[in-house]
Order: sequence, then C-alpha cells, then structure tokens
Amino acid sequence: MAEKITGTMKALTFVSPGKIELVNKPIPQPGYGEALMRITTTTICGTDVHILRGEFPVKSGLTIGHEPVGTIAALGPGVTGYKIGQRVIAGAITPCGHCDSCLEHHSSQCGGKAMGGWRFGNTIDGAQAEYLIVPDAMVNLAPIPDHLTDEQVLMCPDIMSTGFSGAESGNIQIGDTVVIFAQGPIGLCAAAGARLKGATQIITVDAVENRLQMSRKVGADVTLNLKNGNPVEEIMRLTGNRGVDVAIEALGTQQTFESCLKVLKPGGTLSSLGVYSKGLTIPLDAFAAGLGDHKIVTTLCPGGKERMRRLMNVVASGKVDLKPMVTHRFKLSEIIDAYELFSSARDGVLKVAITP
Repeated sequence: MAEKITGTMKALTFVSPGKIELVNKPIPQPGYGEALMRITTTTICGTDVHILRGEFPVKSGLTIGHEPVGTIAALGPGVTGYKIGQRVIAGAITPCGHCDSCLEHHSSQCGGKAMGGWRFGNTIDGAQAEYLIVPDAMVNLAPIPDHLTDEQVLMCPDIMSTGFSGAESGNIQIGDTVVIFAQGPIGLCAAAGARLKGATQIITVDAVENRLQMSRKVGADVTLNLKNGNPVEEIMRLTGNRGVDVAIEALGTQQTFESCLKVLKPGGTLSSLGVYSKGLTIPLDAFAAGLGDHKIVTTLCPGGKERMRRLMNVVASGKVDLKPMVTHRFKLSEIIDAYELFSSARDGVLKVAITP
C-alpha cells in the first residue's frame, strides 16, 4: 500500500454530442482489487470519435479514453504481486476473470452483457486523464518489459489487440488470400495480424495513399486505392474470380461490409471489426440467399493481462513494428486540438500520442 494520493487531476470529459471538455476532477482512490495508474501515455481511438459525435451514448461528465500506458501510483486492498512505480498497461477491455462469460473465453462480454468488458470510457472513467482506476487489477495489469518504450506498447491495449483479433476470428490458414477493407489503425493491425497468421496474399483497400503505403510496410502484398477504380472487381480479378478466403471489415460502414461479402468465396469468413453507427443490412445476392456457407463473425478487442503480455511479446520480437503509426504527439492540455486533427483524418494522421 502507498500513501494516499490526494488532490485534483486533469481529465477529458464527454459533455454532449459534439462537445468535450478538459476539466479538473478529484484524483480517484482505489478500492478493493483496484489499482490507481498514473497515465504516462495514451491515445485517441475511432470509438472515442463515435462517442464525441453522439453515435455511441455515454453519460455526460464521463472521462473518455481506453488505451492506458503508465505506472502504478497506488494499490487497493487485495492486490498483490505488483509494486508502486511499476510500468504497466491495461487492455481497453478489463474483464473480471471469474464470471460465466470470462470462464467461457468471452471475456470481452464480461458479466454476460454485450460489450460488458469494455468499461474504460464507457461505463467508468477512462484513460484520457492524469490518473485512472483499473478494476480487477490482478486480472488486467500487465507489466511492461524495461526494454520497451511507452510508444512501442501504446497500440497493445486496443488497436493491436482488435486488429489481430480480426485475423484470429477469421481463422486465417497458411496460404490464405485475405482482404482488409479500410487501412486506419485497426485495419493496419489486421493486415499485420493476417501476415502473422500465415496469409500469403494480403490485399488492402483504402482511399488514403499514405495509409496504403503504411499497409505495405506492415504486411500487405497488394494495395488498392478506392479512387482508382472498383476494388471489388479488381479483387475478383486478382483471385481468378474465386474470391478471398477471409475478408476483414475494419471501418464500420454499409459499403465496406457489402464489399467484403461480394469478394468472399463460398464457405469464406467475413470477420467484422467495425463499429456500426447506422442500420446494417445483408445484401441478398452477395450472401447467396443465406445458402453460401458463409460465416460472419464479430469480435470485440480481447483484453486481460495475458493478452497484453502476448502482444508485448510480438512487439519485442520485432516481427511487427507499429511505432511508426504514432504520427503526431500532444500534451494532455492540447487534447482538444488532437481530437480535431484525428477526427478530420488530416495531415497524414494515424495515431496520436497524448502525454499528461
């Protein structure tokens, strides 16, 4: 136990659709099984932009953000095996580890509720602040190896875990042909994950050329710019009209979802990672009237300390280098500007590093 940390902290809060504010809040105190993390680096996610726009509802006054990197500032009763000052990350998903869903290996749905494991910036205060309470700390706090920097592990809590899960849930096999629609941060990580899983032809689609350039660096064999023609037609040509084994949807729009289905072979898998903020329909022809043996799977970012440990192992191995995805850096005091840049996708932004 450490001496109690008191005072106030800066935190970014959701006020109402289209409005966020950097405010002072009391530094929270860890209860039983909890830890207080001092945030050293965090970032902004596309889901945070959905929240800002009112497309995903959260309560007014909630601190948002769900990608924390930091050090342990205080430990609540019942937390053992950690020490004050230790560098740690926690996943965007913080499962309890003992409910039915967790024990059935669906920890992202902790508590038996859809998205129940997503608590930071959704149901409890999140990471875009100077301090953060980590629930079920012994399940969720993962020590950072000394030789890894904050920015090297910044993608692990969400973007890397989510993107890789698209490849994992798609059950990619050695020799598969895989397409990923959208090469934002999640799509880029999906491409990297597809390469690690053994795909031998990886096709990526986007309309932003610098994202396609990054895509080639992380594993894509073929990149298609939407501005240069119909990607569905080109993908079918590239596959000899066979279609792809796995199509990963990484944006969350009707158009990209339909395109995934249209290029999918009979018996193929559509692995959906996008957050859909509008109605979604399945096109009858592309779905072969439901008789094409297609699989549609969805995945919410796997969390927990073992998931984080494995992702940091991948980073340490050098097999995937996601640090170049951090294209811009801001202080927490500048986070409103960071949101404006990130949400407008200008100046070649991929991810921003936020440091209190």
